[in-house]
Amino acid sequence: MLKKYFPFLEWISNYRSDYFKRDLLAGITVAVLLIPQGMAYALIAGLPPIYGLYAALTPQIVYAFLGTSRQLAVGPVAMDSLLVAAGLSALAIVEPSQYIQMAILLALLMGAIQLLLGLFRMGFIVSFLSKPVISGFTSAAAIIIGFSQLKHLLGIQLSQSNQLHIVIESILQSNVPVHFATLIIGVLSAVLILVIKNWNRKIPSALIAVVLGISWVYFNGLDKQGVAVVGLIPQGLPSFQTPVFEIDTIKQLFPTALTLALVAFMEAISVAKAIEEKHKEYTVDPNQELIALGSSNIVGSFFQSYPATGGFSRTAVNDQAGAKTGMAALITALMVGLTLMFFTHWFYYLPKAVLASIIIVAVVNLIDLKFAIRLYKKRKDEFAILVVTFLATLFLGITEGIVLGIVISLLLLVYRASKPHHAFLGRIGTTNYFKNINRFPDEVVQRNDLVILRFDAQLFFGNIQYFKELVSKAIEEKENTVKGFIINARAINYIDSTASEQLYELILSLQQKGIRVMVVGAIGPARDLLIKSKIIQILKKQNLFITSGDATDDFDGVAKKTALQKKLSRQSNP
Repeated sequence: MLKKYFPFLEWISNYRSDYFKRDLLAGITVAVLLIPQGMAYALIAGLPPIYGLYAALTPQIVYAFLGTSRQLAVGPVAMDSLLVAAGLSALAIVEPSQYIQMAILLALLMGAIQLLLGLFRMGFIVSFLSKPVISGFTSAAAIIIGFSQLKHLLGIQLSQSNQLHIVIESILQSNVPVHFATLIIGVLSAVLILVIKNWNRKIPSALIAVVLGISWVYFNGLDKQGVAVVGLIPQGLPSFQTPVFEIDTIKQLFPTALTLALVAFMEAISVAKAIEEKHKEYTVDPNQELIALGSSNIVGSFFQSYPATGGFSRTAVNDQAGAKTGMAALITALMVGLTLMFFTHWFYYLPKAVLASIIIVAVVNLIDLKFAIRLYKKRKDEFAILVVTFLATLFLGITEGIVLGIVISLLLLVYRASKPHHAFLGRIGTTNYFKNINRFPDEVVQRNDLVILRFDAQLFFGNIQYFKELVSKAIEEKENTVKGFIINARAINYIDSTASEQLYELILSLQQKGIRVMVVGAIGPARDLLIKSKIIQILKKQNLFITSGDATDDFDGVAKKTALQKKLSRQSNP
């Protein structure tokens, strides 16, 4: 039982010495990537760089003990950082210290939501974030993140906004000349990172750019010539502080916290599941992941962390470097802690343009053009959802974009459920095969006295009217000749009370017209509902059949049910 809630007990009880060598290498490798990345992502959130390191410390330690993935690298990520900036920019915050407090409070609220979802076994809720919505959202967010870093790349002041047109308008209206030294540093850093990544991904390109950038500024005195640097970073581990909050503040932050909780979980669970496929020694539990991520953010908020989750790139690096257990995450946290205690002064001359270049290179990979093109060619309706989510995120806002995308995808789901696939069937020659008369017009035998309808969905209040319209139209087309109507119910797994009442009335009306109604292939749950409802009073058990062939033969008087057929077609749970 303890291992269920504390998964680290599973791997630590079987820990081997050769695991430590791999975990040590992976932990150091991820730390080398995470330290500059964390400071860069803090800039996206509108926070001082030190808070990126705080978010890389405590949440990672907590997750190592509670998470079910042994490779997931938890810390600050670009997407969540942008959501933090978007959520807080909508509030009337004047003091920088208040902004920081709100960012930390967001981590607490987000963590509480995730923890509650995990405790109530609500891991399935991430299913409502469809792939087109996520792709449209992340692609737009990547563009917004990229544009948000232009002020650091160009060395000019620009309006901070999560709406693309406002940022572009701010750039066009800016009268401040571009700071060329800053621009050169940023561009060369981006090129350097890209070249190294394409040459050998194992080389810490971001760290090399950071070291060269610091050296360039320090030895040439560029900070005195207008190149913006990170400046003084507080030394020491984050102190324990209770997040400051009021009820009104919680109400204001709740929509952003809920969005963060879902998006962060989606990011973490998707990459954790992808990595899990390579490792057969453990299983990722979505509900425990919610508990782990929620606890990480809750505990982290008491140590000045802003929202954190599992990162795509860092997790991939962690796995490629050979991480075997959560020990790798603890080693990464140790490296971050040592940096905070002894080496923060090394980053004083770090140009913000270098951090901007790290961010821009990282988020380019979030834009998934291949998926969008594939949807355009094969799934126009889902492509429309992607485009709407993309445009709404770009021009309305981050939260508004993803909410609108979810709403539209759910509306599409409702529409499909209200008008599901169906087929009118006919017998192929003298065989016992029944196929769609529209797909096999030359092979099937179409009869004027018999209609067979296969309905490929559950019957419920949202589609029963559509079902009745299909039946009515089919009967009208053969009004003077039809004598039998067969409902092929193989795909009907549920019939709700509304559908049951209307199905009763439909069957009764058909029988009053002298049309015999039969049901074939009803699976257990649907058959139970039919037999236990008043429908069976008018339908009668003798009109329940296993196959369309059985029903057709009985209708024609060719054959009668055997004892076994009667049992199988009428079997119901008591």
